[in-house]
Amino acid sequence: MSDQSVVVKTRKFMKNPLLSRRQMIVDIIHPGRANVAKSELQEVIGGMHKSDAKLVVLFGFRTKFGGGKSTGFCVIYDNEDALMKFEPKHRLVRQGLGERVEKSRKAIKEAKNKGKKVRGTGASIAKHKAKRAAQSD
Repeated sequence: MSDQSVVVKTRKFMKNPLLSRRQMIVDIIHPGRANVAKSELQEVIGGMHKSDAKLVVLFGFRTKFGGGKSTGFCVIYDNEDALMKFEPKHRLVRQGLGERVEKSRKAIKEAKNKGKKVRGTGASIAKHKAKRAAQSD
């Protein structure tokens, strides 16, 4: 870690076998530091729960007013397959496990407007087709 000490506490621990993960709220006490890097916390929490740091996903951190304490959410997956299956794409991109899909602003707006024109049961199909068209652009 750094020169200043960091205390990591977990609460509201829960096993979630349906998503093959363990989840908890993480409290970090870091006096004298603005915040703590997620990569640093992944290693600490992975060591605490006897798992690989790559399977630890941290998100939703907020620093308390005045600093010195942060609170966030932590998910530890049982294996990498479960991580890839259940974790949202945007968090996989943050972890470095996924690729961000680049879309132009115009393509996004055209897809939105195309989806608005169709009504009823065909709307979901039209939205899907419009999204595919936007991704191909």
